Amino acid sequence: MLLLTSMRASRSVCRFSLFSFLVAFALAPAVGFAQADLRSSFPGRRVGGGTRGECSARLLAHLVPANSIYAPGRTLQVGLLEGPTANPKPIEMQFRRWSGAPSDQMSEAMLATSELPASTAGITLISLEALNAPAVWESAYRCGDDESTSSDPLAFVQTASPPALSLLVSDSEADDLSIQKALASLRTQCGASVSTETFAHAFSLVDVIDADWPAELPVRCPS
Repeated sequence: MLLLTSMRASRSVCRFSLFSFLVAFALAPAVGFAQADLRSSFPGRRVGGGTRGECSARLLAHLVPANSIYAPGRTLQVGLLEGPTANPKPIEMQFRRWSGAPSDQMSEAMLATSELPASTAGITLISLEALNAPAVWESAYRCGDDESTSSDPLAFVQTASPPALSLLVSDSEADDLSIQKALASLRTQCGASVSTETFAHAFSLVDVIDADWPAELPVRCPS
């Protein structure tokens, strides 16, 4: 059973203090699924968002391997990347138990939800405390009604933008170790900024960075 020790923030309160958000990662073995099966059957996407609407199309990415399956290991770190925007919105995160179904209906019981405050382009690092793996991690901007009420006849696309979607597992592989090391390095830069180019190469996200991005990204560490 997944234990979240401090991850109960009201949607009306967007403060970093909610990130005593220590999700527990009690690395228990996956029941009924071998590690290889988990990694081959999960339909994840580490980069969320759509193509229309200022909020919905804004980049939001989980800092995980390209297959969007990640074992935090002993580092117990996960991270998010937010893209540039003139109108930042809060991020809603959900953690759910995984049912094992190879489709978008792969998750069952909601384990926890939390919200990150609206922020400019940057990196946010989150410390986990314990979690019974495997668990589905979803993140999406809370765009609100400003886009859903658009006069654009294709506005429905904006409200259906897929979230960043990852599976958190227990057994680390080579790709996980690389991400763990990169996140640990970022943790030493909390409150400072890092080179966007260097960061993009470290997490294999060069293809999502364009001329609109700042040369440096702040590293935020609410937990």
